[in-house]
Amino acid sequence: MGCAKEENVAVISTKFGDMVVEFYPDVAPMHVESFTVLANEGYFDGTTFHRVIPGFVIQGGDPNSKNEDRSTHGTGGRAGKFFGIGDENDSNTWLIPQEFNEISHVKGILSMARTNDPNSASSQFFICHDDANLLDNNYTVFGKVIDGLDVIDSVVNVDRDQNDNPLDKVEMTVRITTKSEVLDN
Repeated sequence: MGCAKEENVAVISTKFGDMVVEFYPDVAPMHVESFTVLANEGYFDGTTFHRVIPGFVIQGGDPNSKNEDRSTHGTGGRAGKFFGIGDENDSNTWLIPQEFNEISHVKGILSMARTNDPNSASSQFFICHDDANLLDNNYTVFGKVIDGLDVIDSVVNVDRDQNDNPLDKVEMTVRITTKSEVLDN
């Protein structure tokens, strides 16, 4: 009668409340590992949701979003470990290979941002505010918000500039914990 391994979740905390995210390591193991490593480093703490589009997504995880220079928001990030892309000796160049899967981009889905290169994911992620099926099989889904969907609504509806960057920063902290710790209380 062995115990099943306790399932890890992320708690993404904002001024609007917490989102609890379950992971999908069976379909996106590298993305889950990278996100977890970065969260445990405190990499996301103090970063912002720098791109919020009602009916589409809230995007964050860029270390540049800690800076006042908004023109750099959305241009930074790195993977949590070396996955074979970039210079192994320079962590700032590390990227994650795509792990596209069959999971649809619906409200609450956690997926990884990237450039036009499918193998260019770093630390920037997005959470769907609504169904975004045009993203299916083009972006790596690696988790889903299982508690705190109302927080997405609050974040996405803030006043924002012409680049969809909130006028008042929506900062986050991210911690990895166990599902039972956050949902059994």
